[in-house]
Amino acid sequence: MDLDRFFVVLSIAAIPVLLAITLHEVAHGRMALRFGDRTAEQAGRLSLNPLRHIDPIGTVLVPALLLALGGFLFGWAKPVPVNAGRLRRPRQDMVWVAAAGPGSNLLMALGWALVLSAVLKSGGGTAAEWLGSMASLGIYINLLLAVFNMLPIPPLDGGRVLSNLLPPSGLSRALDKVEPFGLFIVLGLVVTGILFKVLAGPIDWLQGMLLGLVGVRGY
Repeated sequence: MDLDRFFVVLSIAAIPVLLAITLHEVAHGRMALRFGDRTAEQAGRLSLNPLRHIDPIGTVLVPALLLALGGFLFGWAKPVPVNAGRLRRPRQDMVWVAAAGPGSNLLMALGWALVLSAVLKSGGGTAAEWLGSMASLGIYINLLLAVFNMLPIPPLDGGRVLSNLLPPSGLSRALDKVEPFGLFIVLGLVVTGILFKVLAGPIDWLQGMLLGLVGVRGY
C-alpha cells in the first residue's frame, strides 16, 4: 500500500477502531462497577479517553502493520481490570461483566448502520462517500470484535461467560485450565485460516440483519 493510500485508509479507520476498542473496555468496567467492583474505576479505566486504553502493540502497531500490508483490520486495547471477588454475586455477575464488551460492540454496529443509512439517503459527494466508508468499516470492525470475543475460548469474553454459566466443578474447572493456552489457540486458528472462516458466517448474518433493520438493502 502506498503512503497516500495508507493515510486515506487510516483517516477512515481511526475513529471506528478507537471507539470500538475503547467502549468495549469501558463497558466491562461500567458493568463491574454496577455490580460492586470499583477496580476499573480506581484504575482510571472508565474514561472515554482512548489514551487510557491504548495498548502500544494491539492498538497501534498491529493495526498499522495490517493496514500497510493491505490485510484485514484488527486490534485490541488493554484489558480493563476486574476483581471478581468484589462482585456481589461473583459467578452470576461475571457473566454480565464479560458480555458487556461484545454487547457494546453490537450497539456500536447498530449506530454505524444508522449512520450508513443516513449517508445513503443524502445527496452524496466526497464527504458522504468518506463517511459512508467509515460507517461500513465501523459496522464490520464492531461485529468482528463482538463475534470474536464471544468465542468460548478463555480468556476471551465468551470463555468467561461459559465458564461462569457452567457448574463450578467439572466442565467449568476444565475450561478454566485452558485459559493459559487460550492465546496460543487463537493464534493457531489465525495462522491456519480457520478463525476467519468461523467468524465470517455470523458476521455476515449479523450485518445483513442490522442493515435490514435500518432499511439498507443490497449494500
